[in-house]
Amino acid sequence: MYLLAGDIGGTHTRLAIFASDREGPLEPRLEQTFPSQAHPSLEAILEHFIQDQGLPIERACFGVAGPVVGQTCDATNLPWKISAAAIQRRFGFAHTWLLNDLEANAWGIDALTPEDLHTLHPGNPEARGNVSIISAGTGLGEAGLYWDGQVHRPFPSEGGHCDFGPSDKLEFALYEYLAERHGHVSWERLVSGPGLETMHRFLCRYRSTLVPAWLLREIERLGHARAISRAAMQGRDPICEETLDLFVRLFGREAGNHALKIMARGGVYLGGGIAPQILERLRAGGFLEAFFAKGRMRHLLEAMPVRVILNDRAALLGAARYAARQ
Repeated sequence: MYLLAGDIGGTHTRLAIFASDREGPLEPRLEQTFPSQAHPSLEAILEHFIQDQGLPIERACFGVAGPVVGQTCDATNLPWKISAAAIQRRFGFAHTWLLNDLEANAWGIDALTPEDLHTLHPGNPEARGNVSIISAGTGLGEAGLYWDGQVHRPFPSEGGHCDFGPSDKLEFALYEYLAERHGHVSWERLVSGPGLETMHRFLCRYRSTLVPAWLLREIERLGHARAISRAAMQGRDPICEETLDLFVRLFGREAGNHALKIMARGGVYLGGGIAPQILERLRAGGFLEAFFAKGRMRHLLEAMPVRVILNDRAALLGAARYAARQ
């Protein structure tokens, strides 16, 4: 049978068709990526993607960046309302499912190879139990895999929208800066691509520093998050370096929060588009020190393996695996 899988994010929508016999490996047949913001709806992208491929698609599953309730989703960083039932009616699939994008990532973990992962911290080599996955990209996604004693069972979360908790003078000033603009200050406001931009703007103001002309040109060419992180990694600008160091520290702290809340003794996976790009900075130590810094519970965090997902197709593979196994 043929499956349609989708990874629907605020920046990109990636679609793929797989052949599957349910028990065997997924065989990719066609894959394409679309700029999400350039289209009015997921249905418009699907119309374009499947109109000429001629394969009889039986099942479809989409991982969507947003909360899925009753098989519908108002995408968090897109003006899209997505309905599994509406998609199924329009395109005639036998079955259609929506998953939160991080739940789809969780379904994809078992499809990854050792080459798809980088170990930041080995933890306990015999670790077994629940697993946490946290992904920074256009937003901040969080999900988990519950260990039932025999297999892991993925479940969604919207923990990235929980309240950010500042811990020092700089972070309290950052909190006030964001609260004036948004009211509610979530972790996603900081640990995300837009969060990098926000923290850079804040630090320029806090340090009374102007953005250099060369960086403005890089921002125009690459976008804020990529230009800031690249300048930081290259050591070209002290405010960019401070921004990225703050981002890494907050990423580590919230990853530790999520891991502790769900007792992720089986390990923690860092997904999303940002982590692989700043791997050198994640390895430098600031991330793990913030991750471990949980007072009396430090020993629990130190026993958890921490890995970075290098394969950006994890959510797409997860959506396909979900559809194949239903």
